[in-house]
Amino acid sequence: MLEAFGLSDIGCVRRNNEDFYSLASDLNLYVVSDGMGGAQAGEVAAQLAVETVVAHVRQSSPRDGATLGAAFQAAHYCVAAAAVGSEREGMGCTLVAVLVEGATLFLANAGDSRAYVFEDGSCRQVTADQTWAHEVGRRLGISEIELKQHPFRHVLTVAVGAAELFRVNSYALPIARDMRVLLCTDGLHDVVSDSDIRETMLTNHTVEWKCRSLVAAARAAGGPDNVTAVVLDLANYNLTETNS
Repeated sequence: MLEAFGLSDIGCVRRNNEDFYSLASDLNLYVVSDGMGGAQAGEVAAQLAVETVVAHVRQSSPRDGATLGAAFQAAHYCVAAAAVGSEREGMGCTLVAVLVEGATLFLANAGDSRAYVFEDGSCRQVTADQTWAHEVGRRLGISEIELKQHPFRHVLTVAVGAAELFRVNSYALPIARDMRVLLCTDGLHDVVSDSDIRETMLTNHTVEWKCRSLVAAARAAGGPDNVTAVVLDLANYNLTETNS
């Protein structure tokens, strides 16, 4: 009913890939995570978080925004528990996910992995970054130019498995027939401009082409981090059938 494709790349600098994603197409659930703490097995945190979200949603009924939020909470507890008393202590990750159910897009994020929505020729970042720059720096009146160079700009205020006060940002959007969605880690959105992302996403190419083009653009910009993208196209999603 909808088209989806995902791609993860190690980038040009890192020695291992700590990103992880899942296309649970049977659930219309798509999840992306960016692990943190290389020595503490960030890749383990990312995979565990994603698999926990998918398992929780699969076992839930009904499936809606509350389900997705609860799945994120479950992931947080699982990652935190797996880190206790081991060499992985301190590991964590970000999470962003979209659940397509009926005529609604349910989205959630924790950390700075993002969800963008494209419709009617426009590009909109739906999720809000849980970072020092967004939640503290802007409130202090620091300019966007200064924030781009600030040493704390990438510091997460919330991380799955590694935050005492865990918060999930949740969103619900009505589905439009021409809607496209991008989930991505900061390895993409930190180095590829919103205008270039928009230009790629609004082409008529396949979801696979868009994913590969976005990852290639991140690598061409130096690929300083792992980069992961999941692209959804809802052009063939049957709204009439879901509303009947």
